[in-house]
Amino acid sequence: MSETDDRPMLAVRLDNLFKTVRPKGKHWTNAEVAEELKRANPELKVGGVYLSQLRTGKRSNPSPDLLAALARFFGVSVAYFFDDQVAESVLSEIAAIEALRQAGVRAVAMRAAGMKKENLEAITTIMDQYRQLQGLPPVADTSDPE
Repeated sequence: MSETDDRPMLAVRLDNLFKTVRPKGKHWTNAEVAEELKRANPELKVGGVYLSQLRTGKRSNPSPDLLAALARFFGVSVAYFFDDQVAESVLSEIAAIEALRQAGVRAVAMRAAGMKKENLEAITTIMDQYRQLQGLPPVADTSDPE
């Protein structure tokens, strides 16, 4: 999320889901999501234009039922829209999944699976050195497998 983004937090978080989460393995348009939501909840009043307005911040007060349906569709807790800690956790998981979508990253992860902790630490050190050489920022590893 950009520090210059002046949209309401709900708009930013919803837009992040549309841009990064891929239910059923694909990117979804506003209209497609609206149709899926109505298919799952026929009584729900939602359209592609309204979702677009929510994402841009032009509208900002969706019903609790719509928020719950969006959370279910994207596979997140409704708290994602309101709780900073939950949102941060979800965004970290999304970033990890997005990184794994890159073919090279997936190949490295597959090769690392099952290796001893000492070997993984050595490989991580080497990768950190290469990241530094390429001018990439350091990676903050918040996961601890123990």
